[in-house]
Amino acid sequence: MDFRFWKFSQSEAITEWGKELGLFGIGTLNPTAITIIAVFLLGTVEVIRASATTLGEEIGWRGFFIYELRKVLSFTGVAIFSGLIWSFWHWPLLVYYSNNVLLEFATFTIVIVSMSFIMTYYTFKSKSLWPAVIFHAVSNVYIQKIMPPLTIKDEGTEHWLGENGIMFAIVTCVFGIYFWHKGLKEHI
Repeated sequence: MDFRFWKFSQSEAITEWGKELGLFGIGTLNPTAITIIAVFLLGTVEVIRASATTLGEEIGWRGFFIYELRKVLSFTGVAIFSGLIWSFWHWPLLVYYSNNVLLEFATFTIVIVSMSFIMTYYTFKSKSLWPAVIFHAVSNVYIQKIMPPLTIKDEGTEHWLGENGIMFAIVTCVFGIYFWHKGLKEHI
């Protein structure tokens, strides 16, 4: 693997961002400036827009489902069970979009169950579904819109990168374990 930092892999994506945002013709902006402006706008305006769609999903998952599960399951049970159901809910999309269905089923399920621990923790702790809505929206925007154009895709990295990649599964699993322990310690 070639580790090249601060080099944008898909300059055509950066150019497209610049065109979509109307950044051409307002002076001489280099790809780095366009990227900074685009990431800022995607990380704010697009997250607000995405929150409208994740709100609908989170009303069902965190606003209703986990509270019903909590009547019969522990924090751990709620996070695992709701995470598995949430993951299975998305599996039809994986069948349609995946290159390696079995690997992506496994990594996606790990990601979603791990995120379920985080979102269940914050929902129960805050007694609000808004932390889950914002977390879900930010996650979707960064993993689907911001990071792919900024990631160098070398041969052999296709299973490690992206929303269904091994690396994202590892990172979310580490955070999921942290919030699982935190939730147990705090008797959530």
